[in-house]
Amino acid sequence: MYIHQHICISPQQTNGVVDLEMINPSLEGKLLAIEPQLQGIPPSMLRRMSKAVRMGMGAGLPLIKEKSVDGIIIGTANGGMEDCIRFLNQIIDYDEGLLTPANFVQSTPNAIGGQLSLITKNRTYNATHVHNGLAFENALIDAQMSLLEKPGTQYLVGGVDEISSYNYNIDYLAGWYDKVKSNEDLYSSQSPGTIAGEGAAMFIVNDVADAAFGRIAIIEAFQSTDKEQVEARFKSFLDTYIPDTNHTLFISGENGDSRFLPAYATCEFAIGSSIPVARFKHLTGEYPTASSFALWLACHALKHQGLPAHFYKNEHNLAQIEQVIIYNQYQGRQHSFILVSR
Repeated sequence: MYIHQHICISPQQTNGVVDLEMINPSLEGKLLAIEPQLQGIPPSMLRRMSKAVRMGMGAGLPLIKEKSVDGIIIGTANGGMEDCIRFLNQIIDYDEGLLTPANFVQSTPNAIGGQLSLITKNRTYNATHVHNGLAFENALIDAQMSLLEKPGTQYLVGGVDEISSYNYNIDYLAGWYDKVKSNEDLYSSQSPGTIAGEGAAMFIVNDVADAAFGRIAIIEAFQSTDKEQVEARFKSFLDTYIPDTNHTLFISGENGDSRFLPAYATCEFAIGSSIPVARFKHLTGEYPTASSFALWLACHALKHQGLPAHFYKNEHNLAQIEQVIIYNQYQGRQHSFILVSR
């Protein structure tokens, strides 16, 4: 499966003129995405859109307006949650009387894919995967299976999540977030919790190698709380699919939460000290579909043959990048490995 176009909406300057040297700071433990300017959408419709939908529109519309697609496949964990809570609150406020329909329409996770389909009049395959920390990975697997079933087609695949105040408060009380931490000292912290993030990344994928940014060779996703099982799965992944690790970059989803450092450390040890390790969540914060940003970053690294110095965890002399390994985990339970090659 080959990536031909991509757009990323994030808390950093990743849309339009990309500038990965500059890092926007977090505020009170949150990194808020920079919303794009949406052209051609009526203001009345924009007012009714949640931030997740607006980000999905900003990342997806330019791609499918330029190239027709045979399907729209979105991965999200919390897309539509803000409107869902507003709608549920209205039921109480209005004593189950006449309710505002807009919040109901926008309250489901498939609102992003639905709006993309409605605006572009795309009546092809449309699916939304809601699998928490593996939502984006399942969207990729769906696209991969669709291409095997229907060669010659192409799909819009994306991952979108917003910082919903409802979800954020629950996760904060559960100890997943730390309001004191900032992205400036994220990796030097030795305490539980991380900073919250949000974003959207969209990709046009098909089975044509010509002029592609990169090839998604392997996607492996699983659930486990056992560090030893994660290590065993990663070693098996390396032995099976990556016999040669020369010219390889390892992108780690390390997020500053001390509880999950052992899992990342075992994978870094397994791949070897000579392989450079790049981290990205000081730019994005933590959210369920952060692996979509990692895939966008892998394409950027392959195209430009490197990343700015602040991404790298260790010293390296990698002058040529032929393949990128992405390892991400969410809340210590959901793990994924993705291999992207030139």
